[in-house]
Amino acid sequence: MKSIYLRNFVATAIMVSVCFLIVACSFVGIGRNYLISEYREDMVNSAREVSRTAAAIAQNNSLNSWILSMTLSSVSNSTGNQVMVADPDGVVVTCSDRSPVCEHMGYHMPEDVLHQLRANGAINQITNLGGLYDSNRYVVAQPIKLAATDEILGYVFVTNVIDNMLGAWSTFLSIAAVVTMAVFIAALAISLVYSKRMARPLDEMAAASRKFARGDFSVRVKQEEDPTDEMGALIDSFNKMADSLEMAEARRSEFIANISHELRTPMTTISGFADGILDGTIPKEDEEKYLRSIRDETRRLSRLVRDMLDVSQTRVHAADPSRRTVFDLTELVLQTLLSFETRATKKKLDVDPQLPDNHIMVRADKDAITQVIYNLLDNAVKFAHEGTCITLRLYKDDGKAYVSVKDCGETIPPDDLPFIFDRFHKSDRSRSLDKNGVGLGLYLVKKILNSHGEEVAVSSRDGVTVFVFTLPLAPAVKKESKKEKNERK
Repeated sequence: MKSIYLRNFVATAIMVSVCFLIVACSFVGIGRNYLISEYREDMVNSAREVSRTAAAIAQNNSLNSWILSMTLSSVSNSTGNQVMVADPDGVVVTCSDRSPVCEHMGYHMPEDVLHQLRANGAINQITNLGGLYDSNRYVVAQPIKLAATDEILGYVFVTNVIDNMLGAWSTFLSIAAVVTMAVFIAALAISLVYSKRMARPLDEMAAASRKFARGDFSVRVKQEEDPTDEMGALIDSFNKMADSLEMAEARRSEFIANISHELRTPMTTISGFADGILDGTIPKEDEEKYLRSIRDETRRLSRLVRDMLDVSQTRVHAADPSRRTVFDLTELVLQTLLSFETRATKKKLDVDPQLPDNHIMVRADKDAITQVIYNLLDNAVKFAHEGTCITLRLYKDDGKAYVSVKDCGETIPPDDLPFIFDRFHKSDRSRSLDKNGVGLGLYLVKKILNSHGEEVAVSSRDGVTVFVFTLPLAPAVKKESKKEKNERK
């Protein structure tokens, strides 16, 4: 019994010693990262708290007010972090160590740091902030936003010296090294093998992180561990994070494509009319008419830029019901058609506007409907064969206004018709004829009309393609009779 007990005791003692050493070795790396993570979390919390406080203060005071300065000093004293506040341009306006004036006042943060902050919404990295400090520091940054509008009022920068963050860890490591030295020598071989095995996925994640920093989000860490244990779960979480980053990059690219597509419309019109006036293509007697169009397009461009700021946070392009007004659809169609006069003439297209003599009043978002008509006409001019005809028809029936755009070109394959309004979808004919398009024009047409509760339909047969959409007619305004006017008087 004693012999068995002794053997079990010795075996258990060895096993515990080996496990203790393995844990200690692992803790060297994991504990350091954990400590840094805790400091970073503290810095992130400090940045968020200062951001909320600064946003509240900035509603009634400037960012360099003494109230905010005292707040920064209080945060710095309680956390040991240095805190700075910069304006929207990245210029430091106040900091926690002002005595009596912030020594960093007026310093302009590096453009690469500001770019990352604006693109990602936060910063968590090691940097010397473009030479602001003699050595690298841990830096966390957050934007200062108004809760109601998401307007960026400035930025909060929280920094700490690396040596300060690792001081407690160094002390603990020295004590632990002395205690575990004897155990480490006995279990060195086991610990080296085990550490190497444990470090391999971490090395892979480090290599993947470096690729992420270069913009390559396609790499993934191979799952060789049990997905139910800690390392397997870490790898799984890392790969899910990579999926999220890749998706975020795709959304960013999509947003840029939306912006370029939306802004190209008025900019092309403005440039074309301006060139026509300068080179004499447009007669002197017509200059005023085209200058008015330039003015209208410039104003619409301004509104589009404003709307795109909302698009980045909430939705792709959709009409706001509160912006719907009553306007003459016939006049809008003629005005939009004027934008394609030069392109149609250059392509020898016969434009046949089949418009009613009377006004057709509708209630909708005028700018959004202008974009719909423009996109459909742009599509027709782009894909119509040279020397053919484009027909633009406007009529009303059963309480609806109908607009149809017909062009003679290549037939859209039946298999493509169900997907022609999908985002980024480009049929074979569009790929060959529209090299620079991104496949958003018809998608935006459908989104805008759907936001109005209306639909757009397409048919294509024997080289003739027709797009038709509807809009609700505005309620008729009842005219007062002479009797009613007299009674009102």
